[in-house]
Amino acid sequence: MPAVFIETFGCAANQADSEFIAGLLERAGFETAASPADADIVVLNTCIVKTPTENRIVRRMQGIVAAGKPLVIAGCMPKTSKLMIESIAPKACIVGPDSLSHIVDAAKAALAGRKVAFVSDEREDKPGLPRVRRKKDLGIVPIAIGCLGACSYCATKLARGKLKSYPVECVVAETASLVKDGCRKIWLTSEDNSCYGLDAKTNLAELIGAVSKVPGNFTIRVGMMNPTYIRDKKLLSALIEAYKNPKVSKFLHVPVQSGSDKILRAMKRGYTVADFEKIVAAFRKEVPGMYIDTDVIVGFPGETDEDFDATVSLLARVKPEKVNLSKFGARPGTEASKLKQLPAQAVSARSRAVSALQRAAAPGHRPAACA
Repeated sequence: MPAVFIETFGCAANQADSEFIAGLLERAGFETAASPADADIVVLNTCIVKTPTENRIVRRMQGIVAAGKPLVIAGCMPKTSKLMIESIAPKACIVGPDSLSHIVDAAKAALAGRKVAFVSDEREDKPGLPRVRRKKDLGIVPIAIGCLGACSYCATKLARGKLKSYPVECVVAETASLVKDGCRKIWLTSEDNSCYGLDAKTNLAELIGAVSKVPGNFTIRVGMMNPTYIRDKKLLSALIEAYKNPKVSKFLHVPVQSGSDKILRAMKRGYTVADFEKIVAAFRKEVPGMYIDTDVIVGFPGETDEDFDATVSLLARVKPEKVNLSKFGARPGTEASKLKQLPAQAVSARSRAVSALQRAAAPGHRPAACA
């Protein structure tokens, strides 16, 4: 049978998609190759969040094309960068993030030298698809695709579209299956967990409560939640109660992105710095041992020295356990890409400054429950 090598770029949701891709291909009779050199066909599950990641994907595509391997490009890039893919890998088949059920058709077409594209918005429910897990004790459970945001710098929204929450019963059934199969860590993931269920008369707190009732010895790690929706007092209170369940890891990934309200408005984030601080303070007050993970972008168009200083001041006040730092890079097709960009040297200098502050402030310890 043909052997396939699958390479994954990007977030936990993409990791889960690759497991589904592997499961669908295995069910169709494909074998797993240990490397591209050992494979009859290569699948690249792509990410378009950051320019450096995109550059790595481009180099990988070029290498596979040069080796003459049949190629399928999956993930976000087929929805946002189709022309670029065709310029680099004109024979590649493409499968968008909403069309995973067509991966077998795409793989067979690529092996036969035919070119096909599956990029429609089918919005299929992914929980319940066959999967091949990469880690024995880890089960990554997608709870939705898309989001309700309109961030001015985000290309992922262009690829994954508006929010579609998967039914609570589907997520619970997927969790139960994974726990039965030996998973002791369950990650609930999506583009923005905070808005889960707002399109379906439920919410994230209710989902966590339902997943917590699955029998078995396992922990639940809730993935990234933007402040936009969890700043709602009722939802925030319900989430804090859900986090008190002993099965829920005391891990809160809540991105702030900037300490300046002016920049947050330009980013179209939909919340204020005060909202972020209130959320963190509420969790820390009510849930002992909280581990706060946040994201910061430096060098967004229009960011002044005062705006940057506000970000530094915010981090000093809040003292998150971890900061995921990014230098702003304009993504094609986004509103922010049309704005006047800051000099690269200034952006790099601000990045180095925040990195130095974090190294000096953080002990570098990550609690086992958050691993």
